Amino acid sequence: MAEGRRAAPRGSGDRGRSQRSQSGRERYDYDRPERGQSSQSPSQRRPRRSSRLKRSAGARVAGAFLYVLLVIGLSAILATLGWVWACDLLGLNKEAVSVEITIDENTQFSQVVDTLEQKGLIEYKFLFKLYAWFSHAEDKIAPGTYTLDTEMDYRALVSNMGSSSTTRKTIDLTIPEGYTIDQLFELLDKRGVASVDRLRDMSANWDYAFDWLRDVPLGDYHRLEGYLFPDTYTFELGENPKYVLNKMLVNFDAKMDQYLDRFAGEGENAPAYSLHDIVTIASLIEKETDGTNTEERSDYRQISSVIYNRLEHPEAETVGLLQIDATLVYLNGGKVPTEADKAIDSPYNTYKYAGLPKGPISNPGMTSLLAAMDPDSTNYYYYALNPETKQHEYSRTLAEHQAKLDKFAAAGNG
Repeated sequence: MAEGRRAAPRGSGDRGRSQRSQSGRERYDYDRPERGQSSQSPSQRRPRRSSRLKRSAGARVAGAFLYVLLVIGLSAILATLGWVWACDLLGLNKEAVSVEITIDENTQFSQVVDTLEQKGLIEYKFLFKLYAWFSHAEDKIAPGTYTLDTEMDYRALVSNMGSSSTTRKTIDLTIPEGYTIDQLFELLDKRGVASVDRLRDMSANWDYAFDWLRDVPLGDYHRLEGYLFPDTYTFELGENPKYVLNKMLVNFDAKMDQYLDRFAGEGENAPAYSLHDIVTIASLIEKETDGTNTEERSDYRQISSVIYNRLEHPEAETVGLLQIDATLVYLNGGKVPTEADKAIDSPYNTYKYAGLPKGPISNPGMTSLLAAMDPDSTNYYYYALNPETKQHEYSRTLAEHQAKLDKFAAAGNG
């Protein structure tokens, strides 16, 4: 048998590295570490592991320190922001400023917030809006003109822009006797009480709870003409027009309360003239009178007698026509009436249509209302203003009336 190779048993024989002998044979060194293993003994590797542990502990300490610094920094920032926001919320540390702001019916809540910021009353709109959302502030703010200051916190700002605010600005306003509804609305608008458009809308469409308005149809703002009693009122600036008009209607109702019973009754028991008729007659008197009202002579009651004489005696020269220039002025927008105006086709034209005009042409005062209910007893059908005395002179016939007009004209030309 040929001589072969004999493998040394595992764990015995030479444990050196595999070496190539002189004969070319290789031997395996069992003491050589496997690939990927360290040639150092465990005792030699321990110092390196300890170093890594030391570095790991140091990193953890540094990380914890940085975390603490971060927390402290964020806390400081949040605390600063919280203090700044709290100052704005509570109205602290602000320069003393007092301002007026006006809120009308069409003002949006966002516009109110913008105004507060622009006036320096708040600094952070988002914070005020957040407060408003939680407190339902938007529902508490009412139209008006208010005096606000930087000492007010958010709650005070909202409460002082409400309908019961003690800072709400008011105005004492006198409505002259004889003002038309258009003149009255323009005055209220000019003085900042309410806008013309809103007043007209409320006058035309709001059903006020008065029995004497029950038969006056909705839809035309002139429906309240004659019933807005002239007087001095205290109005809030930017007040709801519904309440503005209601104040004047309530005043009319109070002034006429003791006389309203005479206008009750229906059918055969109905009065000859309704309250609406009386107010219409009073409005004519108010626009025509020279203002004389003494014990000896009341121009109000004498003009009233002329109106009733014409109404109740259609067979007279005037044939039931009132022929009152003030009705033409009401139609032409306040201009001096012309002959052409007498041809205007309108139920207010007392030169064209017999009887009373469609409704009042002004808002009369109490003197005119009393004169309309209690005219003098006369035979007069005409009156003319004497340019010298500034008082009316009365006539029974057209010829007598024309003679006076000629006399006044001659005196003026002389």
